[in-house]
Amino acid sequence: MYRYDEFDERFVRERVAQFSDQVARRLDGSLTEDEFKPLRLKNGVYLQLHAYMLRIAIPYGTLSSRQLRQLALIGERFDRGYGHFTTRTNLQFNWPKLRDVPEILGLLADVEMHCIQTSGNCIRNVTADHFAGIARDEIEDPRPTAELIRQWSSQHPEFSYLPRKFKIAVTGAEQDRAVIKAHDIGLRIRRHPDTHETCYEVSVGGGLGRTPMIGKVVRDYLPKADLLAYLEAIMRVYNLEGRRDNKYKARVKILVHETGLAEFTRRVEAEFAELDGPSINADPEEVARIAAYFAPPAYRALPEKSAALETARAGNPDFARWVEVNTTAHKQPGYTAVTVSLKSVGEAPGDATSEQMRLVADLADDFSFSEIRVTHAQNLVLPHVKLSDLFAIWRRLGEAGLASANIGLITDIIACPGLDYCALATARSIPIAQAIARRFAEDAKQKEIGELNIKISGCINACGHHHVGHIGILGLEKRGIESYQITLGGDATQDAAIGEILGPGLAAEEVPDAIERIVEVYLEHRRAGESFIENVRRLGLAPFKAAFLELDRAA
Repeated sequence: MYRYDEFDERFVRERVAQFSDQVARRLDGSLTEDEFKPLRLKNGVYLQLHAYMLRIAIPYGTLSSRQLRQLALIGERFDRGYGHFTTRTNLQFNWPKLRDVPEILGLLADVEMHCIQTSGNCIRNVTADHFAGIARDEIEDPRPTAELIRQWSSQHPEFSYLPRKFKIAVTGAEQDRAVIKAHDIGLRIRRHPDTHETCYEVSVGGGLGRTPMIGKVVRDYLPKADLLAYLEAIMRVYNLEGRRDNKYKARVKILVHETGLAEFTRRVEAEFAELDGPSINADPEEVARIAAYFAPPAYRALPEKSAALETARAGNPDFARWVEVNTTAHKQPGYTAVTVSLKSVGEAPGDATSEQMRLVADLADDFSFSEIRVTHAQNLVLPHVKLSDLFAIWRRLGEAGLASANIGLITDIIACPGLDYCALATARSIPIAQAIARRFAEDAKQKEIGELNIKISGCINACGHHHVGHIGILGLEKRGIESYQITLGGDATQDAAIGEILGPGLAAEEVPDAIERIVEVYLEHRRAGESFIENVRRLGLAPFKAAFLELDRAA
């Protein structure tokens, strides 16, 4: 895990001092809200429907137990005893008072955290695979790359006032768990087929929101040493040519689309050729210094299987089901990764109380080398767990209401805060997610259905990633009434796809029935071993649309 150096420490402390003065001037009236707005956004402070919201950066989703405990303390002392983990692996507090924000930022700085570049038209929090460094299908750990990009992009003088916000994701595995094709820039570490050296596949122009698009490859095999110079070339082309007259057309995806991939790539390559690469690219010694922070922990030499685990599984079906669903194969023999579901039935997806955060921090100390990961699916991961410790972890999670065995299943729903909190939202997301989860709460039913990703957004900005959900739900306002649009066939993996609309919008109370009917069509027509998304691809939308329209007519 990366640790601050002297520059990081000074940089963050100076920002806290600056913003403390700015808050004081806002509170005494020296600054108007219009004058204060760009200052607060630079420090992750939003004005939501009912209160200010503070968004805290969690770079590439990696947290220490100490940091998670500090977040728990802040939630308890300055919020309402909980925090919300987002699809950018950040954490949001929805109820802080403005006068308390400087103190909160100071507490964050104490544990090497901050809110810088979690908002505004800049390069946002860089994300990565939540199983980075442990996945068996991984070519290389993407976190050193993500940290290198974080350092390069933080307060970059040329890219602090971009046409719009800019998002970068990195993966080092064959299976994309970082949704790279839905990012402005997506990086995939791969091996060159001739030299076998690791390099980057670079995609540009992905993004969701009002105009969803899948990223397009501009370089198949970028040498690792050229990364920062090539990113600089992309950013310069975008910063120079991106639309600034229309915020809805200001994203790089629109520039790529309107320019054409071939011409956009030509401009990037021309800019890249003009740059002085050695003055931009990181020194190899600096790259090695960063990579050293992500060295594997001191694993014990263990057998591939655990007799204690097998005994516990045989004696407890509920535990066996949790192990099957919530653990992931680890590259180190005798270890596994545990995904802690923040999707208990009836709760708001992604929310964790301060007590729950402390418990996960304790479990990380006791069983996972004090490390936690945040997933873009709004769950937490204990990445380095001995197989023999799983039963003890499961029991402690169960006592805290965190032992739901539903990762990747129909109740593991991604949802933005929606109209319950967000000033941009046009409909609620949380109650819809809760209603669907209650409808499919039975473990046997979830097991029968298998992998199925539902993603919900409360407005067209798509913070809930609904476009790439196997089933996507978009809440809109229609003549003063909340209306929910259902899409089908989206995919956030290496087979990235945008879902297609099934039919007219539905009232909130009709959504669970619609989801149930869609699932029934799948179960009626699936072949042995066929997942939901495989079924949709084979059948096409026609049978699902017919069932959906029948439901609409019946209503």
